[in-house]
Amino acid sequence: MCTDIESGEEKKPATATPAASTLEVALFSFCKLGLIMAYFYFCDRANLYMKENKFYTHSSFFIPIIYILVLGVFYNESTKETKLLNREQTDEWKGWMQLVILIYHISGASSFLPVYMHVRVLVAAYLFQTGYGHFSYFWLKGDFGLYRVAQVLFRLNFLVVVLCIVMDRPYQFYYFVPLVTFWFMVIYASMALWPQITQKKANANYLWHVGLMLKLGFLLLCIYFLSCSQGSFENIFSLWPISKLFDLNGNVYEWWFRWSLDRYAVFYGMLFAFAYLALQKQQVLHEGKGEPLFSTRVSNVLLFVSVVSFLTYSIWASSCKNKSDCNAMHPSVSVVQILAFVLIRNIPGYARSVYSSFFAWFGKISLELFICQYHIWLAADTKGILVLIPGNPVLNIIISTFIFVCAAHEISHITNDLAQICVPKDSSALFKRLLCISAFFFSYSCFYHQYNI
Repeated sequence: MCTDIESGEEKKPATATPAASTLEVALFSFCKLGLIMAYFYFCDRANLYMKENKFYTHSSFFIPIIYILVLGVFYNESTKETKLLNREQTDEWKGWMQLVILIYHISGASSFLPVYMHVRVLVAAYLFQTGYGHFSYFWLKGDFGLYRVAQVLFRLNFLVVVLCIVMDRPYQFYYFVPLVTFWFMVIYASMALWPQITQKKANANYLWHVGLMLKLGFLLLCIYFLSCSQGSFENIFSLWPISKLFDLNGNVYEWWFRWSLDRYAVFYGMLFAFAYLALQKQQVLHEGKGEPLFSTRVSNVLLFVSVVSFLTYSIWASSCKNKSDCNAMHPSVSVVQILAFVLIRNIPGYARSVYSSFFAWFGKISLELFICQYHIWLAADTKGILVLIPGNPVLNIIISTFIFVCAAHEISHITNDLAQICVPKDSSALFKRLLCISAFFFSYSCFYHQYNI
């Protein structure tokens, strides 16, 4: 499996790959991708298969949730490391969240407000991890090179760009990828622009910590300003040609809605990463195997506060009566449950020492699962359910799910292989390729813009 793009780790080939082998890998990957895209097209564009409407019942949502929870608990293993939010744990976190979101989508549970509000927290938690992971990478490694940026952007956007062409959908239709891509660029700009502040530089002079806090404060101020001025936000993202990335049905309101719902989640993730790494540097945390994260008294107090906070948020979300009012509160309060979960999961040493390999496996392909569901599990642009086996709903969901997961797994491999080929480490070669790609998309955008006029 490819490494997680949020972790800051890159896959390092053991030996140099010969040119012929590289060409073979590229051709084989494109052939597999072509077959998979044909399946996508036949499922959701060719009218070969029936679609059925979603019909929400509590049993259709909660029974599968209980089932995957039992499976996840059954398949548990010891972690390779016991640090807070270690690699296996973040994969596990993404995995169970993605499975819950999939069940939420196919069961039509968005009509049930308490479930809707809790799933909104899961989306915010993924963005929280985005802020945490990318900030940690730039802070610790100080790598602001073009190669890192190109790798992340390629892995995030490759499948969506292909689907936009094959399925004739706008980029914003797959809203989560534009959202994560935008926030990655915000994190990169915040850390890469002058002055570039890294942990190494801050260790030499403590004042650089103040400089970083000023940077984060300025970022928070920008987010707050845009959130208070929808008109300014829409004017910025309605400018051509960037409007082509963010408009849907001729306007950018959907982008505004998606952005504003979780506008603080990435900032919270960056701030949490900074605080955690500072405490780790000061050796305040106890991250050994089986050890509580803090002293026994502090750990017990924090654990109690976390459980109370977690339950309090759930009670509030379950008592929501109006979706618009709850959405208005969500950006500010969702961090309560996210932080509570992180502390509950990491304060006890025994909990930090194990993880669910079942959830972690799905976590490694969570992005592909989220995107692929649009066309080969759901159907009619997510409004219905794909029917491969008419007249037998149980068998249909088993077969369609199996194919769906296999396709997502293969696309993850394909994306990783092509990322190694299409994004070279040599700066001059990478720069030339980026110029060619930019020129192609700019020409295409100009032609499309003129044609529409």
